[in-house]
Amino acid sequence: MTLNEINIWGIHGGRTGDADGLFLKKNCIAVGWASMGDLSALSADREAFKSKVAQVYPEKKPGAWPVNAGQLFRFVHEMKGGDIVVYPSKRDRQIHIGKVQGDYKYDPTGEATYPNRRAVKWLHAVPRTKFTQGALHEIGSAMSLFLVKNYAEEFRAMLEGTTTPVTPLAQDESVAAVTEDIEETTRDFVLKRLAQELKGAPLEGFIVHLLECMGYHARLTRKNEPSVDVIAHKDHLGVEPPIIKVQVKSSDGVATDKDVSALYGKLSSDGEFGLFITLGTFSPASRNYEQSKSNLRLIDGDELVQLIFQHYEHFDSRHKGLLPLRRVYVPEAIETEDDQ
Repeated sequence: MTLNEINIWGIHGGRTGDADGLFLKKNCIAVGWASMGDLSALSADREAFKSKVAQVYPEKKPGAWPVNAGQLFRFVHEMKGGDIVVYPSKRDRQIHIGKVQGDYKYDPTGEATYPNRRAVKWLHAVPRTKFTQGALHEIGSAMSLFLVKNYAEEFRAMLEGTTTPVTPLAQDESVAAVTEDIEETTRDFVLKRLAQELKGAPLEGFIVHLLECMGYHARLTRKNEPSVDVIAHKDHLGVEPPIIKVQVKSSDGVATDKDVSALYGKLSSDGEFGLFITLGTFSPASRNYEQSKSNLRLIDGDELVQLIFQHYEHFDSRHKGLLPLRRVYVPEAIETEDDQ
């Protein structure tokens, strides 16, 4: 079997790297789930592993059972002697590459929280700077055990000693891809959270808070005023123009021009503006309608998330608890001479 036919597995040593010593000093890799006991005692099928996970960890969400069971099953039955393993150490910031030696073993001695083990012969310890940003992102997977696919060739090349010079950041096309992936994942999280936790009227209250963080005074309208959910204004009393009438739609579907025109019909001729906010998108006809009205603004789910990012630091603790986010720095796309 050639190196190109051998699986490359990525593995993590716990959230804080607590298994680092076990991996590197005992020449092995391991997965936790200690309460599962000896995994070789289970039938060699995924359903048996899933049933055991559900039995031992009933507090876990049902959606997590097949994911956890799948990782354990792969560690025991799909990983083979001779496979390559990649371990990004949190302790020394090196990428350790090794070869799996032999079969699965249950060994609760030493580090009892990681009893499910496989012997490994470590071959290389490589600085993270030797890999593209895309490769680093792939082995930063949220899963404990996973197959390396997209950037497997980089790790194979490192083993064969055929690595090319370190890719300059200006030429590392994976930088932009990684940044975009992080942004998209966070955007999806925010929209899902809002759709699930603030369905219907509660989203209107969230929009009131967002507008206040943006420097407006805002309040919910009386429920007998259709098509207008929130009133916003700059002055304290709300009598000086411009007055902004806001409709909030918690659906993730497509808002039509009929929806938008219903809001616009609530505006008087002078000093009032319409703002339509949806978690979903707008139809082309809606966008055309917006362009024909100078006092109308449409904000879809993606733009709403951007506003949340911009004003998140001003959120109160309750709304930060609803959307627990942490500021991170991601690489900005770097222009090359060819791009200019």
